[in-house]
Amino acid sequence: MSEQNLVLEVQHVSGGYRTPSLFGRGRNSYKEVLHDVDFVVHHGEILGLVGESGTGKTTLARIILGLVQPEQGRVIHHTPRPQIIFQDPYSSLNPAYTVEWSIEEPLRIYGKYDAAERKRRVREMLERVELSEECLKAKPDELSGGQRQRVSIAAALIRRPRFIIADEPVSALDVTIQAQILRLMRNLREELDLSYLFISHDLNVVYQLCDRVLVMKSGRIVEQGTIDEVFNHPREEYTKKLLAAAE
Repeated sequence: MSEQNLVLEVQHVSGGYRTPSLFGRGRNSYKEVLHDVDFVVHHGEILGLVGESGTGKTTLARIILGLVQPEQGRVIHHTPRPQIIFQDPYSSLNPAYTVEWSIEEPLRIYGKYDAAERKRRVREMLERVELSEECLKAKPDELSGGQRQRVSIAAALIRRPRFIIADEPVSALDVTIQAQILRLMRNLREELDLSYLFISHDLNVVYQLCDRVLVMKSGRIVEQGTIDEVFNHPREEYTKKLLAAAE
């Protein structure tokens, strides 16, 4: 496949984390979490990543974001580095600042736009995530969970990235609000030409949203394919167990 059709290549990545040795003596201990992980994300697709808690999904996201270096393999970005939407929008938003401040802050750090242009872009993005201007002066604890997640999405998109990692972005929301956020993410993909890596333990949500899916077990990709292939014709026993538990 042409590189023009890819936004990300993860090539045989193994990695994990180091923990300090007892009392600061000796070498830090290393725990490998990911083992020879290999996949691509195509332009315009929503790729799901599923697996039980503790299987390495968040470690993989951190490596893709450049927060952790892989021990082996490499990550190739064909767009600027992705932005991330977190599971808990309350913890990702500064409770002391307003919605307007939170969405505008990435543009201030970027330093390319004057104050008037920043505010114009903030209002435009607020409209895209279907929030009213009344929310601009609110602080996170004055918003509902769904509204906070829309603010987090706006902040992630304000610099117009082409690739988004969504790490369990709807798991803290009730089913009705989940459906609204999933619809919003689909619409934004079309409007802003986005690609997503959508991390979740909820196979029903992945089935609703994603084009392809990776199944991770103990830090390895054990199965991958289109939604139809994996959900209707699973090959691995682990995948079959996950699907049975989701029914």
